[in-house]
Amino acid sequence: MAAASPFRIVHTVCSHDCPDSCAVLVTVNEQGRAVKVEGDPSQPVTQGFLCGKVAKYLDRVYAPDRILFPLKRKPGAQKGPLLRGREHEAFERISWDEALDAIAARLKETSGRYGPESILPYSYAGTIGVLGYGSMDRRFFHRLGASRLDRTICSEAGGQAWNLVYGKKLGTPTEDFALAKLVLAWGANIHGNNVHLWPMIEKARRNGARLIVIDPYQTRTARLADWHIAIRPGTDAALALGMMHVILNERLEDRAYIDEITHGFAGLAERAREYTPERVAAWTGMTAAEVEQLAREYATTRPAALRLNYGVQRAEYGGATVRAIAMLPAITGAWKHRGGGAVLSTSGGFTWNEAALRRPDLQQASPLGRTARLVNMSALGQALTELGQAPDKRPSDGPPVHALFVYNSNPGAVAPNQNAVRQGLARPDLFTVVHELFFTDTTDYADYILPATTFLEHTDVQGAYGHYFVQLSRQAIEPPGEARSNVWLFGQLAQRMGFAEPCFRDTPEDMIPQALAIGPDGHSNNPGMEHITFEALEEQGHIPLSFHRAPETHPFLPYTAGPLPTPSGKIEFYSESLAAAGLDPLPAFTPPTESRWGKDAERYPLELLARKADNYMNSTFANLDGHRKMEAARNQRIEMNPADAAARGLSDGEQARIFNDRGTIQLEVLFDSSLPLGVVAARLDWAKLNPGGSNVNVLTSERLTDIGAGATFYSTLVEVEKI
Repeated sequence: MAAASPFRIVHTVCSHDCPDSCAVLVTVNEQGRAVKVEGDPSQPVTQGFLCGKVAKYLDRVYAPDRILFPLKRKPGAQKGPLLRGREHEAFERISWDEALDAIAARLKETSGRYGPESILPYSYAGTIGVLGYGSMDRRFFHRLGASRLDRTICSEAGGQAWNLVYGKKLGTPTEDFALAKLVLAWGANIHGNNVHLWPMIEKARRNGARLIVIDPYQTRTARLADWHIAIRPGTDAALALGMMHVILNERLEDRAYIDEITHGFAGLAERAREYTPERVAAWTGMTAAEVEQLAREYATTRPAALRLNYGVQRAEYGGATVRAIAMLPAITGAWKHRGGGAVLSTSGGFTWNEAALRRPDLQQASPLGRTARLVNMSALGQALTELGQAPDKRPSDGPPVHALFVYNSNPGAVAPNQNAVRQGLARPDLFTVVHELFFTDTTDYADYILPATTFLEHTDVQGAYGHYFVQLSRQAIEPPGEARSNVWLFGQLAQRMGFAEPCFRDTPEDMIPQALAIGPDGHSNNPGMEHITFEALEEQGHIPLSFHRAPETHPFLPYTAGPLPTPSGKIEFYSESLAAAGLDPLPAFTPPTESRWGKDAERYPLELLARKADNYMNSTFANLDGHRKMEAARNQRIEMNPADAAARGLSDGEQARIFNDRGTIQLEVLFDSSLPLGVVAARLDWAKLNPGGSNVNVLTSERLTDIGAGATFYSTLVEVEKI
């Protein structure tokens, strides 16, 4: 009889902020230590491989500098930037009981003295697991009566814009891109941050498809494209409207599809008439012939798949931009062809029972007794320094923030207008708790630091915004030290606060059936998940949504039949809701305030692309030496066209000062002739790991997007000079 293996394999799901949501198999030895992570070959999108970031994931799990125990700021230790490796000089270890009791007492005091809205949670997608992202934490803050956080920093502008056109975020299935004859990647670095779509594109190219990339920056994907169009930042809406002009002028649209399922076409056609190839060329930096060629190739190729990513909506008029680009497959009828259409996000396919998970009704039981105010996370600097000021300085919107609870995010690095954020975080009267794995730019300002878990160390359920599979992530290993999950933390803290509701004692095994809305027959009641049982999910690990169960015989073709979840029940070229709000109901191109056409362009003539690093996940992984080595060639550099550098007397490899009215940063010059003239680029990093202790977000502003009130990282003007 064969001996039992000393190893076991556990099915988990990568919960980092990526469209791929990979199924991960974790090999655990008999000592309970994870010794291997690999992609699940049975998951049709993961296909047995992981990205370069997560392939090295055990470096993160077992990192020697991981926070393993609750910590309290030592008496007299000032808040502010700390040198890497010196953080323990400012903090002392305490027990979980001490930490929870002290935090609960301070939150009670703050709520009683200033009102519960003076407490602000700050979180985003450090985990996109359904429970870890938003469940017990939302219950806790709803019951407390704390301010609600408007989570706009990443995708809100684009998501709202897409929904204004289509009503719900659906798109071409990842697997169907293999059937395309043209792939148009618009602001989408597929090879860098959506790598499991890449094999589908390569398969399509082997069958004769072309890949066109539209991006001001020559990304990994752009370097591999058949045609890279390096347009000027923030001019994407002009290009989309220029393509419409050519398509309609040459009668390349699908009039039968338009007449059947769209609303407001006549108005859009009239608007597109203004965007001649010559005008569009002047804005974008393309030639008129290139605008015409792109439009014809897109409109005449069947099937044509458009991969739109969120970078384009991080400009001041990003909402109008996404609306314009999203309309292109509706004009050409690309949705009708399998392998055609478009995708921004597939998240609209996952109808979790969020009301059961997050319990917004608990706000009525809070001391506030009503829905709390909404604070925009993209304006955190303003929230921490200006809320509650006298009307002659800034109109008050409720009490100032006196307590900040940070989890699933690192605002000290990722929030715009970093100097204002730091000013707020450094307030001696601001009580700050941070739930984290490492000493980040944000923990340097914490009063209490609580150790968090990785996705290997807790159980969760997950959808995706890049495919259509529901997946169960099982806990593979025990958390190291005293690390604890979000669900555990906020449940325990609620009990310390005296919240008696039974929901605060729910476990992940209780909450997953709630998320799935499991009925008496054991099946989910969520639309698209009716065939799913918790037992089947435990057994299989990943199950496709109902409309994607038989793609070969019943392919999913979104937006080909109505009614759609829009006011008109159709694809909306003209938005009555925007018109009612006094906004332009049709897409248009408006140059951003901070652009070469803006009033500050003479003082700050360079447009900055404050890019995300290829080998980090926002700011996650930035502290790991293996990931930093992969990023070393371009990290802590200001990338410039040699002509722009020469005009400023700068040489390749020289240190330069990059600045505007908000701040300054020092970086090494790196020549890149692929950048358009007047455009520079630098990558997000932890501020504390930069020599000057700052990162690119000292330069970005808290100006908000036209739709969705999102962050405008890519509408930033700077100047560069010799040190």
